[in-house]
Amino acid sequence: MRLLTFLLPLALLISVGAAPFIAEAKSAPKSKTNERPTQVRDGLAEARLIDIYRLIGDGRTRDALKRAEQLVADYPHFQLAQLVLGDLLSTRSRPIQNMGDVPAGLAQAGSQNLQALRAEAQLRIAAIKERPPIDSIPSQFVALSRRNKHAIAVDTAKARLYLFKNTATGTRLLADYYISVGKAGVSKDVEGDQRTPLGVYFITSKLDPKNLKDLYGSGALPVNYPNVLDLRRGKTGGGIWLHGTPSTQFTRAPQATDGCVAVANPDLTRIIETVEIRTTPVLIGKNFKWVRSTGASSERQAFRDILQTWARAKKRGQESALMEFYASDFSAEGRDLDQFSAGLRAEVAKLGKRAVRLNDVSLIRWTDEADIMVATFGEVLAGNKTGRTVRQYWQQRNNVWKIIYEGAIG
Repeated sequence: MRLLTFLLPLALLISVGAAPFIAEAKSAPKSKTNERPTQVRDGLAEARLIDIYRLIGDGRTRDALKRAEQLVADYPHFQLAQLVLGDLLSTRSRPIQNMGDVPAGLAQAGSQNLQALRAEAQLRIAAIKERPPIDSIPSQFVALSRRNKHAIAVDTAKARLYLFKNTATGTRLLADYYISVGKAGVSKDVEGDQRTPLGVYFITSKLDPKNLKDLYGSGALPVNYPNVLDLRRGKTGGGIWLHGTPSTQFTRAPQATDGCVAVANPDLTRIIETVEIRTTPVLIGKNFKWVRSTGASSERQAFRDILQTWARAKKRGQESALMEFYASDFSAEGRDLDQFSAGLRAEVAKLGKRAVRLNDVSLIRWTDEADIMVATFGEVLAGNKTGRTVRQYWQQRNNVWKIIYEGAIG
């Protein structure tokens, strides 16, 4: 039997790496040929596919074929698994030159789907080989507070969603999953452009699959696109969700949605059962820089100092010093800086120079044509046990941070 020449380079890449970066998949028992899994678990199908690639890389194509047959039996709508199985079967009678090496007529008829499956395979393999370092997070997560029990980062360049758990000892990766984005790619600007937005968002609700079309699979998690920055830039549209896949598809092509982020239904179910609405940030970007989650951050401390200086100016009733923090083009809920400052002046007078304590500070940085810091924190007055939650958008201008938006949330 000839080794699959198209899979060998991919399999060798995996063979020098570690197991898929998916918590459940590491400990999941391998499926036996005549045994069906007791449950559909997130990440398990991909882990089994990667195991098949490894067997091919080791020259164990008979074992690979058995595993592929079982994988397809367990996940009949997993098209990439079907493709691998078809090629493994074909090696019994002829050499295979590339993935999906079907007769010319069939290849031409299904060329678009075949190209998408090849792209999906390459993205899955790359994500396993080039996984982030252990105990690391995207650098955009400058500070996650205890209220951010979980966080999500979507790397659209790698077609990967990373799910994190935030604890007192640091932020750790729970699992990561293959995803699909907009048909026209990313960087959404206008309604209907079929692009996935890039930026810092938050989950706003959880939608029951019973009330959704089959297209959305096991449910949906809407995010707050367009956010404050998007609105300032004139971006339009809405209805951007993290959602599942139709019952006829295990996964979708890398670019197949109308702008949402789609993941396999078992993966989405895990995400839905894990995250919280309103407090879970969803970072959507490209090619993240990864940093240690427990490392000291001068950026984190520097910005916290800025926030404390802002809070002290508010406590002291120093109106001129306080207004220095706000950009001249500040806007919030239809109010410009003059209108906002009038309300702020009344608020400061009401404080009576009581101390303003900031707690649960979350800082998420977003950098494109501008450098933005999304700061969320609890604002508690001296003598009070609770207070309001404030979200500010700061923009760096001429090396000075200025507030371009401020509002209470929750």
